[in-house]
Amino acid sequence: MSPVPQPNRPTRRAGSPPPPPLPVRRAGGPPPRRRRDKPRWGVRIAAGFSLVVLGSGAVGHAVMTGLDTGIERVDPFKDMKNRPQAGHGLNVLLVGTDGRDRITPDEKREYRLGGAPCHCTDTIMLVHLSADKARASVVSLPRDSYAEVPAHQDQVTGKEHKAHPVKLNAAYAEGGPNLTVRTVENLTRVKIDHYLEVDFTSFMRTVDAMGGVEICTAKAMHDTYTGLDLLPGSHRLTGGQALQYVRSRHVDGASDLGRMQRQQRFVAALIKQATGGGVLLNPVKFKQVSSTLLGSVRADRGFGSEQMLALGQAMRDFTPSSSEFASVPVGDPAYPVKGIGSTVKWDEPKAAKLFESLRQDRPLAAPATPATPGKGGTAGRPAAVTVDVPPQQIRVQVENGTRIDGLGGRVDAALRATGFDTTRAPAGGASREVRRTVIAYDPRWDRSARTVAAALPGSELRAVAGQGRTVLVIAGADYKKVAPVRAEDPHQGAFGVVTGDQVVCGSDG
Repeated sequence: MSPVPQPNRPTRRAGSPPPPPLPVRRAGGPPPRRRRDKPRWGVRIAAGFSLVVLGSGAVGHAVMTGLDTGIERVDPFKDMKNRPQAGHGLNVLLVGTDGRDRITPDEKREYRLGGAPCHCTDTIMLVHLSADKARASVVSLPRDSYAEVPAHQDQVTGKEHKAHPVKLNAAYAEGGPNLTVRTVENLTRVKIDHYLEVDFTSFMRTVDAMGGVEICTAKAMHDTYTGLDLLPGSHRLTGGQALQYVRSRHVDGASDLGRMQRQQRFVAALIKQATGGGVLLNPVKFKQVSSTLLGSVRADRGFGSEQMLALGQAMRDFTPSSSEFASVPVGDPAYPVKGIGSTVKWDEPKAAKLFESLRQDRPLAAPATPATPGKGGTAGRPAAVTVDVPPQQIRVQVENGTRIDGLGGRVDAALRATGFDTTRAPAGGASREVRRTVIAYDPRWDRSARTVAAALPGSELRAVAGQGRTVLVIAGADYKKVAPVRAEDPHQGAFGVVTGDQVVCGSDG
């Protein structure tokens, strides 16, 4: 297992100095502070790691200043005009890049990293640190989000390009960090203060330097594409295993949206280990982890050791419960665009409210009023059935398997009202004598099919190999209504927000 001390719980706080060598620690400031080491990591976790780097000031000025020199510098804000107005707090754009060209052949084989690198952003997260440094909000931006890159000059050929639609991760390939920042600011109207970029290599090495990270899964997770193979329970993942966990898109029908949720849970677990484990309190271990990470990171010139220390000192009481995670509300997860393919279209009104909360420095976890299990729902409505995959992430095609005029349209509308991403184009079934409603699905997306089945009690599940991610509902004569369903996380608020302490292993650590 990992070489790092295992105490994952914050049993040791500011008042009780740890056994590791503390003298080095005192060289730069106040008494030891518990907390935050966690530099950012690679790939989607880039985000979470960064958060911790922001809190790493507690370790001491001498350690941080030496590490600052290893950061590769970029200028993502060069010649930028008409930027959004600055809000309150600090906004950091964290991106994870492919970087598989820097991984050894053995690692490529073991962790299924074949193929050529895409030279694009594999993960994009917007991290907001509140003005009082008491809260961090992490918002995942789907890499396949429909976006429009502004007019720009090609960074290789010098050719001028007009504004045009793309998938969000393609902005990096066309114009690097600068075009990525411009595109995200145009989409969100949130002004970016700092830019941090990490790749696969940095991610794997940093997780290993921390001694691995503990995650929990309620169900078995298998993905033949990445090689992920986890049984239900707790697991301490090595760097390579962690990369499989955060890269997997074929665990269920949630695809990239489900992967973002796993990335957020992993970030929360990292924060927990940094704040409660022995890394922060051990100067030697901290420097090892930090140098591993920062040796292959890219950041804007304004983000250095001085900023890290200032933020770290202000965040000395930062814990997993101080962090909150959300994904941009999605209106259509399979929005077709000519010449680009299927994109993720945001729910613009909800997304606007989410980013307004960031600009106004408000918590995203607005009070939610979930129905109490067994006590009915809100306003006299029945309690929603708890499901594994959110209905918003499931594409559904409805067919009318009866001679009842308009039944397909009614079922489509009812499923859409419950949150499913229906095609809005119900069709006539091959048979008009279907008595029991059928849910046909590809076995690779069985969890999505079970969510649909929960919304259509009494229906028959029928596996169809090779059908693809769209679930087919053939409405039968037994159809009465669609039952309400909701994602399994009971803590989700207006934007599906969870706090870090709600998604790590165990409520008490």
